[in-house]
Amino acid sequence: MTDVEKRGEERQGERRTESGIEVKPAYKPEDLNGFDYAEKLGGPGEYPYTRGVYPSMYRGRPWTMRQYAGFGTAKETNQRFKYLIEAGQTGLSVAFDLPTQMGRDSDHLLARGEVGKVGVAIDSILDMRDLFDGIPLKDVSTSMTINATASILLLLYSLVAEEQGAEAKDVTGTTQNDILKEYLARGTYIYPPAPSVRITTDMFAYCAAELPRWNTISISGYHIREAGSTAVQELAFTLSNAIAYVEAAMEAGLEVDDFAPRLSFFFNAHNDLFQEVAKYRAARRMWAAIMRDRFGATDEKSLKLRFHTQTAGSSLTAQQAENNIVRTTVQALSAVLGGTQSLHTNAFDEALALPTEKSARIALRTQQILANEASVTDTVDPLAGSYFVESLTDAVEEEAWGYIKKIDEMGGSVKAIEQRYMQREIEEAAYRYQREVEKDERIIVGVNRYATDEDPDMELHTVDETILDPQTERLEGLRESRDSAAVEKALANLKRAAEGSDNLLYPMKEALVNMATLGEVSDTLREVFGEYRP
Repeated sequence: MTDVEKRGEERQGERRTESGIEVKPAYKPEDLNGFDYAEKLGGPGEYPYTRGVYPSMYRGRPWTMRQYAGFGTAKETNQRFKYLIEAGQTGLSVAFDLPTQMGRDSDHLLARGEVGKVGVAIDSILDMRDLFDGIPLKDVSTSMTINATASILLLLYSLVAEEQGAEAKDVTGTTQNDILKEYLARGTYIYPPAPSVRITTDMFAYCAAELPRWNTISISGYHIREAGSTAVQELAFTLSNAIAYVEAAMEAGLEVDDFAPRLSFFFNAHNDLFQEVAKYRAARRMWAAIMRDRFGATDEKSLKLRFHTQTAGSSLTAQQAENNIVRTTVQALSAVLGGTQSLHTNAFDEALALPTEKSARIALRTQQILANEASVTDTVDPLAGSYFVESLTDAVEEEAWGYIKKIDEMGGSVKAIEQRYMQREIEEAAYRYQREVEKDERIIVGVNRYATDEDPDMELHTVDETILDPQTERLEGLRESRDSAAVEKALANLKRAAEGSDNLLYPMKEALVNMATLGEVSDTLREVFGEYRP
């Protein structure tokens, strides 16, 4: 280091990424001594896929712009979907309310006060029909952020697609279906881990046979990061959970290359732009090695980590909410430079309420400007070869492997979750971050620096408080008009399957065809599996 560099470093002080990785004042060729292009990068669309899973990436076509939406009744959300499609959105993403996520019908006592609040209420096939009325499911790709009840929502979606005349081979989309991260970061679980993972792997088998183009799981680091993890923890814990799912599926008798090509991932895009880019690139490289070397996958589709990204909800501030437009743009740029396959950009007012049509449009326009005006789609992996980015990618990967090794030594993700190892790591990281903000060691513009006393002056979206009434009336009408004996028989078949080892989705579908509700199907499984209590 030259005297000039030493003096510069002394003035600047030590810099680290949010994960604690040291950042030098400048990077040089010697920082990449021994760097092997074929081993570390390869060509775009080639092993180890660091540079992207497709040869042409965005020169072929831009990422899917998949804005997350859902509130109130299915009919209200249907109107928002149509608005977003008209505004240029290229894929749908459904937010479900808490009762739907927790397997409770809208008229259940525990659902009161939550129906339609953080997403759309779906109690039966009647609601699913309304949700996609006038939207041809053979032509649209839909992502559903749902976990404990993912199998039920997928079946309802496929039934509506059948009613529209779509063939199974034409139904495309993703169910999040990542239950393990619920135990360590989010909390919308129903059953204990073991039967929950069984339902997940039953979905793998069902879709391999019945819905070949459906992405059966979106293994999610997003909520791990939202709970306060670092970028390295987000990557490591997500891949450890993915390893657990693959192991469970193979133990259930599935061949790895029969289901692995339909696995997908979901990552957070946070503020530390270059660290986020490094995280995505390291994730692809690590997953390719895991699938090839650990599980013996030979289909190249099994080796490719495809992922959706959402900008960081936890980074949004209620103070000076318009600043969130800039934060979201930086985060979206990291996802694009990192090679995401689809992207959701948060609306600037989401720290205060669900998005209005105006704020949702601005969020979508952010993606469209990046895709059409910023020239970031002109070449694949434009940061490849950067001394800094390649060094940071290696550092993120090295630290993530350290976490995965420790989790493996504990017996895998399920054991680590049961021992609260990952939960404690996330809690400690969140505490460190908050302390840095409170001590002004981490600057949040408009919060602990450049703050004002102005109250936000903007129109906010509100959910109709009377939504419970029409949902309850619809449920009452459904139960009165359906064939109760057929429902009881179908639910009894589901219970027997749960008590045995048969794939659960086939008797679930039978029950839903006969107009069983989401709550009734979930309650049948509760009788057999019980409910998880930490």
